[in-house]
Amino acid sequence: MERLPGGRRPRLVSSLGLGRRSWEVTLDEERGRLAWRDPRPPRRAGENCFVPISEIIAVEETEFNKKQRNIGRWQKMAKLHAFTVYYVKKARNHRWRCSDATFWCEDEHLCNQWTQALKELLEMQKSRPKQLLVYINPYGGKRQGKRIYEQKVAPLFSLASISTDVVITEHANHAKDNLFEVNIYKYDGVVCVGGDGMFSEVMHGLIGRMQKDSGIDQNNPKASLVQCNIRIGIIPAGSTDCICYSTVGISDPVTSALHIILGDCQPLDVSSVHHNNTFLKYSVSLLGYGFYGDILKDSEKKRWMGPMRYDYSGFKTFLSHHYYEGTIAYQPAKHTHGSPRDKERCRTGCYICKQSEKQLAEQSKERGLKHEEGEEEWKVIKGKFLAINAVSMSCACPRSPKGLSPAAHLADGSADLILVRKCSRFDFLRYLVRHTNQDDQFDFPFVDVYRVKCFQFTSKLSEDNESNVMDIGKKRFGQFCRDHPACCCSIVNSTWNCDGETLDSSAVEVRVHCQLMKLFARGIEEDCKDEAAHSQSSIEQLL
Repeated sequence: MERLPGGRRPRLVSSLGLGRRSWEVTLDEERGRLAWRDPRPPRRAGENCFVPISEIIAVEETEFNKKQRNIGRWQKMAKLHAFTVYYVKKARNHRWRCSDATFWCEDEHLCNQWTQALKELLEMQKSRPKQLLVYINPYGGKRQGKRIYEQKVAPLFSLASISTDVVITEHANHAKDNLFEVNIYKYDGVVCVGGDGMFSEVMHGLIGRMQKDSGIDQNNPKASLVQCNIRIGIIPAGSTDCICYSTVGISDPVTSALHIILGDCQPLDVSSVHHNNTFLKYSVSLLGYGFYGDILKDSEKKRWMGPMRYDYSGFKTFLSHHYYEGTIAYQPAKHTHGSPRDKERCRTGCYICKQSEKQLAEQSKERGLKHEEGEEEWKVIKGKFLAINAVSMSCACPRSPKGLSPAAHLADGSADLILVRKCSRFDFLRYLVRHTNQDDQFDFPFVDVYRVKCFQFTSKLSEDNESNVMDIGKKRFGQFCRDHPACCCSIVNSTWNCDGETLDSSAVEVRVHCQLMKLFARGIEEDCKDEAAHSQSSIEQLL
């Protein structure tokens, strides 16, 4: 052991075998990394490699066979001792893989010293889960959930010494109901293997259980909900994996499993949806009325088609070109630092999300939630709409890499409300196409976008609650927007698409709860490879 100048934390430096030659290997606790370099001149920059301690998965003692021993000068040794370091290797497009490097030497004591030191450092990673509750949907997507978990995920959990209790769901809401019965507090997290529907089940079960245990009435739309500190992990295996893609950057089971193993934590806003003081659903991605609601309603009748049903229903809905008349009242999210039209994407360690959390906490302490809502003015818009979308994240997916709102943030306590007014079929197609390219999708005269913390919607001919919203609007909401006055539309209501599930009521009240839950994720990392990724790439070339 060496001690750095100034009495700082110790580091371990040794000459160990790696690949075909000897390397100077350093375990630097102060910098939090395992590094190695070729001590022989000339030294090339690409041969100075390191792995952050936080991205080491496991360390195991390794038996060294004769084939491995008979290389270079090491073949003269009678016996070699070795240990293997398993770590995260970052590839392109946010894909992670489990890689390994085996170090060896002739001194058994030195080998044990290295193994013990690395294991102690891994034990200090307190955010890592030790015990998980796993729900597998065997029917979702292409019915591959059980196979994906057993072949790709379970071996990684075993390598990281994570114990699991696995439940194979047998019917709809099985996971949700089960979470109200089990002792969830003995687990470090809950993992769902499936698509967005499976995640929604687990989310409703966890949040609902927390409110029940805390005596919170979910039917009260103004209730301050208790934060859920039990993290949820998503192993994508469904028809749509929008939430996984928007929070990790890729829909890949191995990548998601490694985020869970490392104990990553990403707070997430959750929107509650109510109708007439009755709780309906929670939403974390898309609340869509009109176009996306009609697609979902039609696709539910064609589940036998598999994932292709979304393409078919989308084309059919586009041709029908239905529009709906209604009234929207919303409160602007004044606590946020960004706007839906800026270029500030939500990325790992997002500054806007952190600042919004602080500001919301300060506002809650100073004035209280109810008093704050009473003071702030509501704004009301009425007109005819092809689509009304409220998103709490970008809703990115492989087909739409930017998503519905590229600058939406995961944890800033707001949602982006997107209103697509009645327009020609050609103009609406232009708007949809912009979801797939780099052009500004809000740069149309018939598209409006607002960053809100709550909103209400009532269709023109809604039988319940319409008059209440109109009366409240005259008293509290200020002047109505008359730029697009109401006119005669088809006497029909659409359906709300709430994270891929239909809602029966067209009149809803939606409120965003800042960072109500947490995921095993870290947000989408920047596209450019960081120093660690570059070093790990060099490792592969050297071995």
